[in-house]
Amino acid sequence: MSLDQIFATRASRMKASEIRELLKLLDQPGIISFAGGIPDPALFPADEFAEAFAAALEPSHQAQALQYSVSEGYLPLRRWIVDQMAGIGIACGVENVLITSGSQQALDYLGKLFLSPGDTALVGWPTYLGALAAFNAYEPRYDQLSINGNRPAADYADAAAISGRVKFAYLSADFANPTGETVDRRGREALLDLAEELDCAVIEDAAYQALRYDGEAVPPILSLEIARKGSVEACRTVYCGSFSKTLSPGLRVGWVVAAQPIIAQMVLLKQAADLHSSTINQMAIARVAERSFDTHIPKLRAVYQRRRDAMLAALSRHMPEGVQWTRPEGGMFVWLILPPGMDGGALLERSLDTVRVAFVPGQAFFADGSGANTLRLSFSCTDEAVIEDGIRRLGELLRSQQPERVC
Repeated sequence: MSLDQIFATRASRMKASEIRELLKLLDQPGIISFAGGIPDPALFPADEFAEAFAAALEPSHQAQALQYSVSEGYLPLRRWIVDQMAGIGIACGVENVLITSGSQQALDYLGKLFLSPGDTALVGWPTYLGALAAFNAYEPRYDQLSINGNRPAADYADAAAISGRVKFAYLSADFANPTGETVDRRGREALLDLAEELDCAVIEDAAYQALRYDGEAVPPILSLEIARKGSVEACRTVYCGSFSKTLSPGLRVGWVVAAQPIIAQMVLLKQAADLHSSTINQMAIARVAERSFDTHIPKLRAVYQRRRDAMLAALSRHMPEGVQWTRPEGGMFVWLILPPGMDGGALLERSLDTVRVAFVPGQAFFADGSGANTLRLSFSCTDEAVIEDGIRRLGELLRSQQPERVC
C-alpha cells in the first residue's frame, strides 16, 4: 500500500518551506547568509528571560506555570497587550485578545475558520510564504490583491464565484515580508472599502510593526476601521501580532485582536488543536514585556537600522545596471528584482557554489508561481562589514551572469 494514496487531498498542497530549508545553511562554514528572516540572537534579552523563568518557577508561581491553563491565554499578558494596542489606536478589551503559539498559528486558525475548498483568499503578488503554507491546507483559490483602485470589487467577486466567494484579504501592511514595503494610509483605507464591498474579512499581519527605523508611522488597518465604526466589535479586521521579531521567536508567543465572535471561534479551534499556548512561556513573556519592552525595542531599531543602511549602501555600490530593489523604512528585508530572464533559483545554486552567499529566491512568495527573477535579502543577522562583503560578492556574480553587450 502506498500511504500517499490515503492522504487527504489537501496534503498535496503542503510543501516544505524554502526558508526553513535554507536555515540549514547557517551551519555551513563560509556561507554569508541573507536568507533567514530571523532576529539576531545576540540581541535577545536573555538575562531578563532567565530572571523571568526563575520567577515563574518560584514556589508561589510554579503550580500555575507548569499546569494547564485557559485557552484564551495568560490574563496579565493579555492585559499588557490591551495597553499596547491602545497606544496604536486599537481600543479593545481582554475579551478581544487570544494568545497563540506564534502568529503562524493564528494564520492557520484563520485559514481554517474562513476558508472552504474553492473559496478565494486575496493576497499580494508576492506575499509571505508562511501565510500561503498556512492557507494551502484549506484548499483555497488565490487572487492578486490590488489596492491601487485599478480593479473593482465586482471583478474579484465574479472571479471567485466560479468555485466559492472571497473570504478575506491578507497582507502585512508594515515592512512586509518579503518586500519590506509599507502600505500608505490611502491604501489601507482603500482596502477597507474593498472589504466592505466584498463583505470579507481583512487579516492584518503586524509581525514587524514595532521595527520602524524612519518615516512616519501609519495607523494599523484595525485602528482605521475602529475610527470608522466606533468599536472593535463592529470590525471585520483581524490583527495578528507577535513577540518573535522583538523579544524571542523560540518561545512561540503571538496574539490576535478581533471582534469577540471571531475570538470565540478561534478559541474553539485552539481547544481542539493544542488546548492553550505554553503557560510558563506566556508568563515569561509577560514579565519581560512589562519590565523591558519599551527599552529593548529602541536597541533593536538602532542595530537593525544600521544594517539596513549598510545593505542599501552596498547595493548602490555593487549591483549592476538593471537590478532594482526596495528601500524599506523598517523590518528585516530588501527585495530585489533582477533583469528579465534571470532566475533566482538558478542564481542561488551558482551563488552557493561560487561566491558562498545565500538568499531566498522570490518565486516561492508568489501564489501563481511567477516572480522567478526576484529574490529576498535579510539584513537582520549580519553585521555591516559582512553585509558589504556579501553584497559585493553577489554583485560580482550578477554582473558575470549578464550577457555581454554587442557593440
